[in-house]
Amino acid sequence: TVAILDSACADDAGITVAVDASALEDGDSEEWCIGTDEALAAADALTLVNVSTEGTDEYGDEVVCRVNGVPAEDVAIPAPDGSEHFETCESMAPAFAYWGLWLKPAGGEWDYAQEGILTLELQPGESLALVYTLNGEPAAPTS
Repeated sequence: TVAILDSACADDAGITVAVDASALEDGDSEEWCIGTDEALAAADALTLVNVSTEGTDEYGDEVVCRVNGVPAEDVAIPAPDGSEHFETCESMAPAFAYWGLWLKPAGGEWDYAQEGILTLELQPGESLALVYTLNGEPAAPTS
């Protein structure tokens, strides 16, 4: 079995997984360390730390619409024009309110992942973050 810690991995040991929904009113931020010296598929890493994702009707699981049920369909998300948006997961999320998938190589900087959770492979020392961005904040993962 693989050891899971409720904090980021120290140094370049293991794979760090983070979920940050703090941009939403009731959202929080969590991170885990998966103690492994082998590569893991991103989807498997999320499963190991009990993070569930939901895709969209149009794009399936290649696009992350909800993480652990957030944002729920009945939650009003404030749009820049003052209106309220309700996420239905039919297609792409609006540019002002979406889950971004981020990757940080060992010793490197955060950047948007260049592929989705179904195909992305994580190496020990790397970090993966799902960050909910609302009206441009947060602009990148904080840890």
